[in-house]
Amino acid sequence: MKTSKKIAAHLKRKKRIRKKINGTAERPRLSVFRSARHIYAQIIDDTAGVTLAAASTMSPEIRTAQKEGGKTGVAKMVGKVLAQRAQDRGIIKVAMDTNGFRYHGRLKALSEGAREQGLVF
Repeated sequence: MKTSKKIAAHLKRKKRIRKKINGTAERPRLSVFRSARHIYAQIIDDTAGVTLAAASTMSPEIRTAQKEGGKTGVAKMVGKVLAQRAQDRGIIKVAMDTNGFRYHGRLKALSEGAREQGLVF
């Protein structure tokens, strides 16, 4: 199956980012994936190979919450929930991994929500 130029460019950006960013115990990696309908974020310690915290639009507290601002507003809520879960685990500093997606729109809203809750990038 032939890969489209758009997907190939996305994968190229993803590889380039992952070469530079590696999550450690002191500063884990905040990986973000977005689809057309949902957004997923997780904090990963790559040295141990463990997901420390995760949140998405599929999380029960976000699904039942009053949603304002469309997908961007929901992404901000995901960022806040993720930051709260990270702080419960004692994580304050993270390295942002946009996963090849451009940093604007929903990704920017997610990171702003996480920063409002006290996560440091």
